[in-house]
Amino acid sequence: MLALLSVSDKRGLVPFAQGLVGLGYRLLSTGGTLEALKGAGIAATQVSEHTHSPEILGGRVKTLHPRIHGGILGRLELEADREEMKAHGIEPISLVAVNLYPFRQTVASGAAEAEVIEQIDIGGPAMVRASAKNFRHVTIVVDPDDYPAVLAEMEQQKSVGEATRRKLMRKAFAHTAAYDASISAWLSAEAGEPFPGELSLSFRKAQDLRYGENPHQRGAFYREHSAPSEPTVGFARVLQGKELSYNNILDLDAALGLVLEFPEHPAAVIIKHNTPCGVAVDDSLVKAYRTARAVDEISAFGGIVAFNREVDEATAQAMAETFLEAVIAPSYSQAALQVLAAKKNLRLLEAGAALASPTARPRAQLDGRSVSGGLLLMDRDAVEPELSWKVVSKRAPTPDEERALRFAWKVCKHVKSNAIVFASGSQLLAQGGGQTNRVDSVRIAMQRGGQALQGAAVASDAFFPFRDGLDEAARAGATCVIQPGGSVRDAEVISAADEHGMAMVVTGVRHFRH
Repeated sequence: MLALLSVSDKRGLVPFAQGLVGLGYRLLSTGGTLEALKGAGIAATQVSEHTHSPEILGGRVKTLHPRIHGGILGRLELEADREEMKAHGIEPISLVAVNLYPFRQTVASGAAEAEVIEQIDIGGPAMVRASAKNFRHVTIVVDPDDYPAVLAEMEQQKSVGEATRRKLMRKAFAHTAAYDASISAWLSAEAGEPFPGELSLSFRKAQDLRYGENPHQRGAFYREHSAPSEPTVGFARVLQGKELSYNNILDLDAALGLVLEFPEHPAAVIIKHNTPCGVAVDDSLVKAYRTARAVDEISAFGGIVAFNREVDEATAQAMAETFLEAVIAPSYSQAALQVLAAKKNLRLLEAGAALASPTARPRAQLDGRSVSGGLLLMDRDAVEPELSWKVVSKRAPTPDEERALRFAWKVCKHVKSNAIVFASGSQLLAQGGGQTNRVDSVRIAMQRGGQALQGAAVASDAFFPFRDGLDEAARAGATCVIQPGGSVRDAEVISAADEHGMAMVVTGVRHFRH
């Protein structure tokens, strides 16, 4: 029996090869894999000796040979194939362990184009696909984590059963598909083409979820193949708590995206059902958290919290006062972890030092959303375009009002449309969103904020189509307003602001969030 081993990822290679030899396999191998086997004292034959053809073109061509692919693809149930293989001296290969050149790692290292292109594997995918196609006769192993199970089954049953071979076949085709997708994505990025004519997506399953958004829906969580330099939910380390749910992950991502808007100061964000219900910055994290929680204590119950500084003991003690679902932060002090350990179901995620950087920013990437029969893709609304804010009212905002407007504008981007946000220079005061008209959003925010809105700044994610929304904001106590502008009734709305003595700034940028 012949087995061909040619792997980039050499985890578990030696014990796997030793197990195969113990089961009576003869090994074929190439390059670094062959060296690793011989270095461990394991006998293996170089592929060029088996094919009687030298490796050529600097190793670019070595396994692309009839004695390799004929040995893999032979349909042993067909007499014609067996006779043809015999006539050409082709021996069947019954197990292939191959994983591909480290293309993604090479790209991530910042290597030059020529080096990256050399890491586009040709022979490897050909062998993987051939083995998977002929799974009835060939066991294809692309993941070193599968070595122990394959060996155990072979030892127990003297062969690999069809159910396992089918499972490995599916995994093999997914492996090559993901590999090709990563090459395609890199080429598109190099060409400055974010929306190519053909789009291939590649993600690795991180975990199965107990269910999706509701218990009757199935769910799973997939993440990218390698961690980006920016903080992400996908690669945050879970320190304690119950298994993350579908809704937890959505809300954690929303919380992380919003807290990244305030890198200069300690900030706390509380999210409920993908909507901000508390946002504040302060000179200490515990103050920021207590202020954020005070915005809407009722909604904060069962909320998701994000911080942009290490959680200390004081902040942990403040969090322990309220039932929370999950927290994401750069890190946690040992004292904080001891406090929160009593909350055994509380999920704690550590996103890493990048989240605490004063220069941290939301990740600029693409956002996708599935629709029936298709996929919508766009740039993430992460980085604010260069703004030329224009004062259009008779009165310009004061310095304090300008700080409040900037705070409100950052939060407004994260509230569902039609979004209305009332804020001071350091905290969210009230928000209204997800309504079919802007006036209702203003009224919802007024109901929530009450007297706290006196002297507030108000932000609107899109223009006021009529003056009624602005009139309501003024009635609530707002003294200044920021909005994109662009309505056919802008003059009417600006006139209303002047009537109320409000300062109005237009940005020229809309922040719809559906």
